[in-house]
Amino acid sequence: MITVFGSLSADLVTRVKHLPTPGETVTGPAYTVVPGGKGANQALAAARAGAAVRMVGAVGGDGFRDLALSGMRDGGVDLTGVADSPEKTACAFIAVDDKGENLIFVASGANLDARAAQLNDAGLTADDVLLLQMEITHAENWKAVEIAKAAGAKIVLNLAPAGPIPEESLRRLDVLVVNETEAGQLGTQLGLTEQDPEIIAAKIAADFDLDCIVTLGPAGTRSFGPSGRYSVPALSIDVVDTTAAGDSFVGAFAAGLDQGLAMEQALRQGSVAGSLACRAVGAQPSLPLRDEITAHLAALPETA
Repeated sequence: MITVFGSLSADLVTRVKHLPTPGETVTGPAYTVVPGGKGANQALAAARAGAAVRMVGAVGGDGFRDLALSGMRDGGVDLTGVADSPEKTACAFIAVDDKGENLIFVASGANLDARAAQLNDAGLTADDVLLLQMEITHAENWKAVEIAKAAGAKIVLNLAPAGPIPEESLRRLDVLVVNETEAGQLGTQLGLTEQDPEIIAAKIAADFDLDCIVTLGPAGTRSFGPSGRYSVPALSIDVVDTTAAGDSFVGAFAAGLDQGLAMEQALRQGSVAGSLACRAVGAQPSLPLRDEITAHLAALPETA
């Protein structure tokens, strides 16, 4: 089983002609409200890719509560680990331009009340995968790493949005997933002088004995570490909205690991899912189902 410890939110999404610059007001014709949050997105992505998934986090008692849980509930995610918070359910405010690029602001609210101690009721075992992101209190993430390590679970961290990570926690990870920006920021934290995200990922993998995956958008994905070195392309897709592409990749990739796929095959599954998520506006509504992922795998070239 995959246990996701992370964020849940209600996402307010609007289409705009271009993303605003500081001090600029840009209007959109309408907006939609959909479930989101990196933790919830990745939990649903993994469930849609065929994994059994448990979500651990926190929501408020306000009107956005049911919306934030609705996508995962419909997707069969176990929500018994989601706690009640006196704070409001988190909200994300998302603008998407005509090229599918986005600008996102998050009001964390109840996400800051998620506690690693909630994992004590999750019954983590050596057969489980713990999936983490960076939209909750960082210190709770590092406590969660210790709990999962003691249970023998595989630990996957998506360092998004980018933030500092203690080196002792980094050494306990099995898999680290970063994009180009996140790789650069982590490299700077670690005192690396390299600028190339692939070189940084390879160095982190070697120094911390983990698999480090760097996602490169339309250029695909590179992976370095004990499981091998892989270069996986992305599907050619007409991009509508990139909002959930990274979460779709991570969730489907984690599902592959949980399903016993070899690293390269799990990466390919994640790459296809991430590409397919760019076809529609919004986070969770765009996440592909397992049959869709399988149907498009054959169209993915063997190497990037």
